[in-house]
Amino acid sequence: MSGILKGVSIRGLEVFETLAQTGSVGEVARRLGMSPPAVSQQLKNLTAAVGMPLVDQTKRPMILTPAGHQFLRHVDIALTALRTGQRDLGELDLSDVSSLRLGIIEDFENEVTPGLTSDLAETMQNCEFRLSTGPSHVLLQRLEHNELDIVISAEGRSTLPGVIVHPIVEDPYILAVPRGTDVSEGLESLNHLRFLRRDQSQMMGEQIERALARTGMTHPNWFEMDSNQSINALVAARGGWTITTPLSLLRGARFLRAIDARPLPIEPFSRRIVLYANKDWNAAVPAQVANIARDLIETHFIAPGLARIPWLTGAFRTLDDD
Repeated sequence: MSGILKGVSIRGLEVFETLAQTGSVGEVARRLGMSPPAVSQQLKNLTAAVGMPLVDQTKRPMILTPAGHQFLRHVDIALTALRTGQRDLGELDLSDVSSLRLGIIEDFENEVTPGLTSDLAETMQNCEFRLSTGPSHVLLQRLEHNELDIVISAEGRSTLPGVIVHPIVEDPYILAVPRGTDVSEGLESLNHLRFLRRDQSQMMGEQIERALARTGMTHPNWFEMDSNQSINALVAARGGWTITTPLSLLRGARFLRAIDARPLPIEPFSRRIVLYANKDWNAAVPAQVANIARDLIETHFIAPGLARIPWLTGAFRTLDDD
């Protein structure tokens, strides 16, 4: 096959991408502001242009065919490039900003933070820039004390007064166990392994402990760590199991071959990563910073994460402003 696929539209690619995330024509229609028949027609046109089935429509929710999974990788690349180009046309202008104090959750220090700061630096001609990374609870405290202007962190239990909030990503909690571990009996299947706790002073640790408390089960406090990489390493070495999120698991890429990601056998819950900004900021600036962050997270985490853990489709996703 050569040249551009005849009859393929950007809208059709967006429909296919969203259907891969949700498995539902109705949900695609809702998210994209289309009618269900229009969604079905776009999918039909795309299938005809490609020349082979991309979606198994006999399943509920719908799932991609092997060809669909392969095609999705190229669609993700194409749409990311188009969105990046659109973002660059409306490029953030910080030329008149004299100072920016930005805090970013440490989950993003290897992939998202360098790209985001590079984009910001291009327009900060006369700006005194300060970047801080760290755990969410520390960044939020600094924002509350007016030591930071904009923070990208996990969403707190309560909204800080006088801040602008932009949702960025939904990051559901999942089970991480040594490769090949049987979890058919739920958490009780893991009684022979140690539970690897997160530091309970951190927001993730606090959320996980509240969820476990609701089950009525107790787990001895053998290991409690604030190092995500150490937790991933211990799971991979068959030293225990943990509750984590796709973002946290994907940060430890070198350990993934020895870890199985499984759905939580308890009531699902998730954390949200959001952007908080001091209310004194021009609303356009935080909104554009949030858009840049979403693009980078989609490229470095969502797309590769769903390729590796496809059952997270629809749950692990970037979020738009309401």
